[in-house]
Amino acid sequence: MGSKRISSDHMGKWVRLPSHESEWPVLVCLLGGFRLLKGGRPIILRNPTKTRSLLVNLALEKSCCTSRDSLLEALWPEVESKVASQSFYSLTYSLHMLLKDTIHGNAPIIYCNGSYRINTDAGIHVDIDWFKGLARVGEQQERAGDLSAAVASYQTAVSLYHGDICDTTDTESLIISESLRTHYLDLLSRLVDYYFTIDDLPTCLRYAMRLLSLDPCREDAHRRVMCCYVRQGLRSQAFRQYHLCEQILRKEYDVSPEAATTELYNQIRFAPGSV
Repeated sequence: MGSKRISSDHMGKWVRLPSHESEWPVLVCLLGGFRLLKGGRPIILRNPTKTRSLLVNLALEKSCCTSRDSLLEALWPEVESKVASQSFYSLTYSLHMLLKDTIHGNAPIIYCNGSYRINTDAGIHVDIDWFKGLARVGEQQERAGDLSAAVASYQTAVSLYHGDICDTTDTESLIISESLRTHYLDLLSRLVDYYFTIDDLPTCLRYAMRLLSLDPCREDAHRRVMCCYVRQGLRSQAFRQYHLCEQILRKEYDVSPEAATTELYNQIRFAPGSV
C-alpha cells in the first residue's frame, strides 16, 4: 500500500504521511512491545532497559515534555541526584551517538524550558501518534466522501496495532492504552462494515474475527460473522457462531443475546435467503 497525501493545515498545504515503518528515519514503537527502529530496522541498544524506560516515558507524556526530575525519578529511583544526572547524561549521549547519522547530527532528546522531549522535528516519531494520525486522516477522508482512501488509511492504521502499549504500569498509561484499544476496535468495526457492504465476505470475516479476538462480547461483530457465513452457504457455521455468542455472554455477564442477534438467528433458521 502506497503513501497517501493528506491536507494537514488551514493553508491547504499537503504533506506526505508514511505508510511503512522504513519511511521514518527513527521510529519509537510501543504497540505490542517496545522496539526502536532506524530506517525500519531494529536497533540493538547498549543499555536497553534504561533507554526503553526513557523513550517510553517521553512518548507517553501527553504534553510531549517531561521534567528532568520526573525522568530521573522514573529511571533511577532512590539514586543520589548527582549520580542519576551523570547516568542520564551518559544515556542520552549514547542514544545521540546511535542515531545521529540518521537524524543529521541532531539530538534525539532535546531540552526546552525545563523539560525534555523527543525531537520529532529531526524525524523521530512514535507509532501511537502515527496510528492516531492515520485514523484521523481516514475519518476526514470518510467525511469528505472519499471512502476508498479512508479504508486505505484505516487498513494502514490497524496494521500498526501489534497489541496494547508496553509498560502500562501506572494509571495514566493504562488510560492511554485503553483509549488506543477502543480506537483500534472502532477502526476494525468500520472495516467490517465496509467490506460487508461491498460483499467482500472473506475480508469482512477476517476483520470481524480480529475484532472478536479482542472483544468477544461485540454482538455487532458476531452478527456480521453470522451473515457472512450464510451468504457463503455455511449455514451451520452461522448457527455455531450464534451459540458461541450466547455462551460468551452467559459466561461473562450472565445475559442473553440482544434481540437483534436472536432475530437474525431465527431469520437464518427460517429464511436464510433473505439475509
